[in-house]
Amino acid sequence: MTGASDDDPSGIATYSQAGAQFGYGLAWTLILTYPLMAAIQEISAIIGRVTGHGIAGNLRRHYPPLTINTIVLLLVAANVVNIGADLGAMAAALGLLIGGPQWLYVLLFGAGSAALQIFIPYRRYVSILKWLTLSLFAYVATVFAIPIPWGELGHAIVHPPLSLNADYLVAVVAVFGTTISPYLFFWQADQEVEEEKGDPRAQPLKKAPGQAPEELRRIRLDTYIGMLLSNGVALFIIITTAATLHAHGVTDIQTSAQAAEALRPIAGTFAFAVFALGIIGTGLLALPVLAGSAAYALGEARRWPVGLARPPMQAKAFYGAILLAMAVGAAMNVVDIDPVKALFWSAVINGLVAVPVIVMMMRMASRRDIMGGFILSPGLRILGWACMAAMALVDTAMVVTWVI
Repeated sequence: MTGASDDDPSGIATYSQAGAQFGYGLAWTLILTYPLMAAIQEISAIIGRVTGHGIAGNLRRHYPPLTINTIVLLLVAANVVNIGADLGAMAAALGLLIGGPQWLYVLLFGAGSAALQIFIPYRRYVSILKWLTLSLFAYVATVFAIPIPWGELGHAIVHPPLSLNADYLVAVVAVFGTTISPYLFFWQADQEVEEEKGDPRAQPLKKAPGQAPEELRRIRLDTYIGMLLSNGVALFIIITTAATLHAHGVTDIQTSAQAAEALRPIAGTFAFAVFALGIIGTGLLALPVLAGSAAYALGEARRWPVGLARPPMQAKAFYGAILLAMAVGAAMNVVDIDPVKALFWSAVINGLVAVPVIVMMMRMASRRDIMGGFILSPGLRILGWACMAAMALVDTAMVVTWVI
């Protein structure tokens, strides 16, 4: 679910922009980020399963209030912008398919998603989200619906056309920020906590180390398969837009719906329809993850009762945060805010915020007073710090380019 939600309509827009503007020139980013993304998501899951608390809950217990409040504020702001952009993209995609007023679709998608989170029992709702991950295969289908110059693609991956151009570096940061997003860390850790609390036999691994071998194997298998699906689909989106839009001189793509519409005259009606349906399906999966991760982070930071498994009356502030995030995101589509620019810069902000969040996660996951006997293995420690270094490197390159 976490990996699939990463390919939300806003992510599709970012990957479409990359493919249309730079062709296959950014395909290498999805190869590089896979092991880094998988490792940091595994670390997030381990923190949640071992301690019985999410990322924000652990930060509140072990870091100054200013630190956790700043991180949560930036996370919530970026998530709300993403929600607004996703709602707009889903409405635009449905409008392309069947026509009708987009503002109505924004309201229906937002209200429907919020209602499902609040009123559907947690385990049934999770099963719905898991089935929605199948919508990602729409982007696998589009690749096989168009001719791909595989030799050119392979050469671009093995010998990437790296550049210090400001636009190129900003696009790299946006791809990294979209792929390795802080909201995914918070969501995955909190879902481990939800699963543990929902099983009467389960306890935090710090208290029940006998459960660790099976649970840690499950986490690793689930995470690495999920992140492979996520990055594979993102790569397919870049390939699709590079082989069609970029190859035909269409380099200025601002939204995922615009990418779908641009595909119609170039790749045909089937590729257009599949691409548009994928936007709606992935949006339905991503909205609860974005709103939920913001509510989890805010609730844990403020010591609220949190959890999708709780009845609404037992977690009023938590569910209120979900409603408010969805309402503000929907309102973005009817006021004078450019959601496309806000979306792109939210991806850049995610890339910048990811660095300090990863640093704190790595420090927490290496402390015995927090993790007990489950501090990180050397392999995960290396990959986790490598992820932080890669994010810091592209962030620094972008900022230096702006200054110069």
